[in-house]
Amino acid sequence: MRYSALKVLTQGLTGNKGWTPAWREPDPKPEYDIVIIGGGGHGLATAYYLAKEFGVTNVAVVEKGWLGSGNIGRNTTIIRSNYLLQGNQPFYELSLKLWEGLEQDFNYNAMVSQRGILNLIHSDPQRDAFARRANAMRLSGADAELLDRDGIRRMCPFLDFDNARFPIQGALWQPRGGTVRHDAVAWGYARGADSRGVDILQNCEVTGIDIENGVVRGVQTSKGPIRAAKVAMCAAGSSGRVAALAGLRLPIESHVLQAFVSEGLKPVIPGVITFGAGHFYVSQSDKGGLVFGGDIDGYNTYAQRGNLPVVEDVCEGGMAIMPMIGRARLLRMWGGVMDMSMDGSPIIDATDTDGLYLNAGWCYGGFKATPASGLCYAHLLATGQPHETARFFRLDRFRRGAMIDEKGVGAQPNLH
Repeated sequence: MRYSALKVLTQGLTGNKGWTPAWREPDPKPEYDIVIIGGGGHGLATAYYLAKEFGVTNVAVVEKGWLGSGNIGRNTTIIRSNYLLQGNQPFYELSLKLWEGLEQDFNYNAMVSQRGILNLIHSDPQRDAFARRANAMRLSGADAELLDRDGIRRMCPFLDFDNARFPIQGALWQPRGGTVRHDAVAWGYARGADSRGVDILQNCEVTGIDIENGVVRGVQTSKGPIRAAKVAMCAAGSSGRVAALAGLRLPIESHVLQAFVSEGLKPVIPGVITFGAGHFYVSQSDKGGLVFGGDIDGYNTYAQRGNLPVVEDVCEGGMAIMPMIGRARLLRMWGGVMDMSMDGSPIIDATDTDGLYLNAGWCYGGFKATPASGLCYAHLLATGQPHETARFFRLDRFRRGAMIDEKGVGAQPNLH
C-alpha cells in the first residue's frame, strides 16, 4: 500500500496518535459489485452509506484527480433546508438532520456550525413569498421564523437597513442552518467508507463505460478495465462528459460558480446572510475570513475559474447590504463547475441502460445535499427503488412535464 502526506495529516486532524493513514490507496480489483464514478462528497457519501446502511462493501470510488479536488472542496460551505416545493423541502430537511448527527455518525470532526441563516426581505411581495416558504418548511418539520427590522438589527446592526434602493424590511430566519468544513466532510466520509472495505481509487480516470446489449458491464480506466454489476455516475460538473461515455446526453449544462474569501477579520457575521434583492451570500470562517459568493458566470465551461464581471456583481451585492465589506481585502477566489439542470433541481435515478445510474444536476445545492444525496443514492443502488424522500428527482420528469422549478424561471439553467 502507498500512503500520502495528506492522508497522514487528515488522520492527525482527528486527534488520534500515531502514523496510521486515514484511508488506504489500494490497487483496483478486477471486479466490484458497484463502481462509483466521482470521488467528491456525493460519491464518498454514497459509498459510506452503501457500506454502513446496506452492507454493500465490494465498492470502488473512482476519482480522476485527488480525493476532494472537485466541488466538495470548492464551495461556500453553507447548509440549510429553507426550500419551498414538495420535491425539494423534505429532501433538504432530511439532509440537514443528517448533518446534525454526522460527526457522531462517522466519528470525525467536520466542524458543523449551526449558527443560522438569514434571508433578507426587501419588498412586500418578497415578504409574502418568504412567509409561504416558511410555512412549507414548518410542514416538513423544519424550523423557520419571520423577523422584523428590530429582530434583524439585534443580530446584525451593521447592515444598511435604509438603503435607498434595497431597504431591509425583514428576513426569513432558519436557526438550524449554518456552515460545515467542506474538506473535512470528504475526509470523514472517505475514512468511514474505507474502514468498511470500500476501495478509493485516486488519480484513476474513467475513459469508457462498457455496455453490452443494453446492460452495463464495467468501466475502462487509466489503471485498466474494471468489471462491475452496477456503475453509478456521480461526477458533478463533469456529469455530461461522463454520461457521454455511455452514449447519453443529459438535460444539464456545466457552468462555473465563483467563491471568495477575504482577509481574516474580527468576528462580526453571526451566521449566514443572504441578499434578497440580488444574489449574494456571506458567512465568516473560524479563521476570520468572510466567505461569500453569488451568481454563476452564465456561460458553459469546464474551467475552475471565472471572470471579473461576476466578481464585480457579487461585490456590489455585498456593498448594498453591508457597505463595510468594501474595506476588506480579497485574499483568494476559486471556481467550482456546477451541473445546472433544466429546472434547477437534482436527478437521482436509474438510466435506460440496465445497471447504469445517475446522480447529477445539483446546481447551487450540491454541498448542503451531500448526506441525503449519498443516503438516497445508496438506497437506489442497493434496493433498485428510489428513496421515498428522493422520489421526485426522476430523470424522465423533463419528458413528463413534472419539473421541480424552485425559482420559477423555466428551462434556463443559467438562471437557476
